[in-house]
Amino acid sequence: MEKIKEILGSRRLWTIVGCVLAMALVAFVYFYPDAPEGHVLQQYDMRQGAANGQEAKAFEEATGETTRWTNSLFGGMPTFQIAPSYPSNQWFDWVNSVYGLGLPNPANLMLMMMLGMFILLMTMEMRWYVALIGAIGYGLSSYFVILIGAGHIWKFTTLAYVPPTIAGIVLCYRGRYLWGAALASLFAMMQIASNHVQMTYYFLFVIAGFSLAYLIKLWREKKLRQWAVATAVLAGAGLLAVTANLPSLYNTYEYSKETIRGGHSELQKASTGDATEGLDRSYITAYSYGGAETFTLMIPNVKGGASIKPEKGQNKIKAVGDLDEVKQMGLNEAQQWYLSQFTQYFGEPEMTNGPVYVGALICALFLLGCFVCRGPLKWVLIGLTLLSILLALGRNCAWLTNWMIDYFPMYNKFRTPESILVIAEFTMPLLAAMALQEVLTKPAAEAWERYRRPFLVSFGLVLVICLLGILCPQIFGSAITDADRQMDAQITGYLLQQGYPREMATALSLNDPTIYSAIENARLGMVESDSLRSFMIVAVGGLVLWFWFVGKLSLTLVVIVVGCLVLGDLFLVNKRYLDSDSFTATRQLSTEEMFPLTVADQSILADTAMNYRVIDYTGFGSPTASYRHKSIGGYHAAKLTRYQDLMDYYISDQSHDSHNMMAMLNLRYAIVDPNKPAVRIPDGMGNAWLVDAIDYVATPDEEIAAVETLQLDSVAVADKRFEPVLGKSAPKQPGDTIFETTYAPNRLTYSVNTNSGGVAVFSEIFFPWGWHATIDGTPAEIGRVNYMLRAIKVPAGHHTIVMTFQPESLKNTTTAAYVAIALIYLLLIAAVVFSFPRKAEKRGEIKVKS
Repeated sequence: MEKIKEILGSRRLWTIVGCVLAMALVAFVYFYPDAPEGHVLQQYDMRQGAANGQEAKAFEEATGETTRWTNSLFGGMPTFQIAPSYPSNQWFDWVNSVYGLGLPNPANLMLMMMLGMFILLMTMEMRWYVALIGAIGYGLSSYFVILIGAGHIWKFTTLAYVPPTIAGIVLCYRGRYLWGAALASLFAMMQIASNHVQMTYYFLFVIAGFSLAYLIKLWREKKLRQWAVATAVLAGAGLLAVTANLPSLYNTYEYSKETIRGGHSELQKASTGDATEGLDRSYITAYSYGGAETFTLMIPNVKGGASIKPEKGQNKIKAVGDLDEVKQMGLNEAQQWYLSQFTQYFGEPEMTNGPVYVGALICALFLLGCFVCRGPLKWVLIGLTLLSILLALGRNCAWLTNWMIDYFPMYNKFRTPESILVIAEFTMPLLAAMALQEVLTKPAAEAWERYRRPFLVSFGLVLVICLLGILCPQIFGSAITDADRQMDAQITGYLLQQGYPREMATALSLNDPTIYSAIENARLGMVESDSLRSFMIVAVGGLVLWFWFVGKLSLTLVVIVVGCLVLGDLFLVNKRYLDSDSFTATRQLSTEEMFPLTVADQSILADTAMNYRVIDYTGFGSPTASYRHKSIGGYHAAKLTRYQDLMDYYISDQSHDSHNMMAMLNLRYAIVDPNKPAVRIPDGMGNAWLVDAIDYVATPDEEIAAVETLQLDSVAVADKRFEPVLGKSAPKQPGDTIFETTYAPNRLTYSVNTNSGGVAVFSEIFFPWGWHATIDGTPAEIGRVNYMLRAIKVPAGHHTIVMTFQPESLKNTTTAAYVAIALIYLLLIAAVVFSFPRKAEKRGEIKVKS
């Protein structure tokens, strides 16, 4: 009890509580009044998840059973990356609520991001005010706020749990093994549970860097044994965190082997210089940062900011024509329309929700840290920052990117290289905080004497770069890009198709000096304006520090001004990408409201047959059709490789006849206009059929090509590897039938009657594990035909075939997860208990004052 009173009376405790409340206030104010009033963000990614998961959700509500398979998109696929929830997750889902301190969404998310960095900085023994500034600088980094707006919540929460995970690592290497293991395992468990493997993978670089830094540090101090023990403890903590998430990790890993993320196509046509053991090279390097675009770290609009912004549940294009200086030019209506087709962003060809901006003052302090900080951790942070910047360039730094793709483990499984800048967003505020700690904890005169030159160089360099942007904004690249010229050509073609005279269509283009200068001046004006803005922030921050160095300002005032500069800078920039206009109704729209019933939907739903498929020509890559129908299209980043092959071969490449492919997928309706009844397709093959023969082929290319040429209702094509499974099929005889009797996403039953037996083909996507078949209760092996479908050899007579999706791995991995979670909680309890030392009297160590 005395110990508890001592803790509650601790000034340090209440200082920490005050810092946490300050961070909570920042998050609350940023999203005020929307979060407290219950306004919501209708993010596209959330709509996508709702559509893809609707069949599984409805099935669970109706039966109480969880399905791990859905037919709502791509003809059918596992739900491992659609709804990755497992029974063991219920043991730790509560942590998210507690960690967000009950703040309304999404203010709780922003607090989680700041709180994690604050924990790390405090474990690194920084002063509370430095830790608070560093936490705000990290938590308000623009990319994180943009993630909230885009609905990438899994990615966000993964990143939020990274700093406290590293805090546990730091504690371990400092010799506090129990608390270190407890924190590292808990937060690593939550990080992995957030299910964004790419972000976790990136931060393995950071963890390796920290381990290396402490290896060097402890080696110099002749404490290698401490490093070895800590590393072993952390390995155990990591194993617990992985095991706690084993159901998700194992099934995702096994599933990835069959997807475009983990397995390249077996087709020879795909075996080009673009192919890798993972994703195709061009797909990997999509969304690469540009060289000059790297300067967004200190000047947010150096490439025009964003292409789109979430507003009222929609992504609104941020067009050049929306800028005030363009509106004031007195352009005619046609010119205004033309400028509305060009985004303010003029970086790489892909669109973006905004730049990666860590803060102008953070950049200056980071550079100061490069000079004034000592020890191996500084060099690790510098190295990680440079590595992340180079890798973010992707196709624009081909020599390094290609080496990583070809030789570095797992790197070829992930796309969007620019997202690796999350490492720089971590390392730069961290080293900036270390610089503040180094400078502000020394007497002002001593700090000026020791750090005068590094201070002038670091702040001066940032000021010079900003000054160049003010005086010569085109130094960061031309304001008119190749993508603009391609857009210009597309606009001209569109106008000609609409019947406009050629003179008008060609005059309304970049060849018009008025239009050209409007775009150029508007974009370069954004660069110039933000360069001036960053210049002023760094100049004020530098002056405040200089006044403290020379004894003109108190430390308290310096901390307040620097903190306000960091907060105000990032707060205002983030409002460009996520503000009150981004929120919509006072409640989350229901899925029915997200996907309003269309005329096409009504016409399809009038057909009450239990199982058929739909193609949406108005949005083949959109999740919309997946909400109400079994779609052969849809959107997901981890499609089955073989299904992608089919789509590429018969949909993307229009030189091939897709009739047979559509028919074997049991396609019954096509949506060509949501406001008109769907078109009925009469010649689908149904849910199952018997074939007369199987044509076995030697290569995947032969197999996929035969889908186009064979009469698939009587002949199937199969890889010769499946001949032992399927054998030969007897010709159909009068009276032979097969039809589906019941449907559930994870359980299908069929009634079959044949005189001579044969091979039944099912209009269901083949997946190599998890599906089990029985014939009258006797296990039967499933083969693959027609490149993508299931087939079973059936005996003569009348039989019932049942196919169920029950991956055996789920039971074993879930049991292991329960054990690991329990051990993590025991570690936490032990850490807390042993934080309260027993009284000296009980240890027989009574001390008497002399």
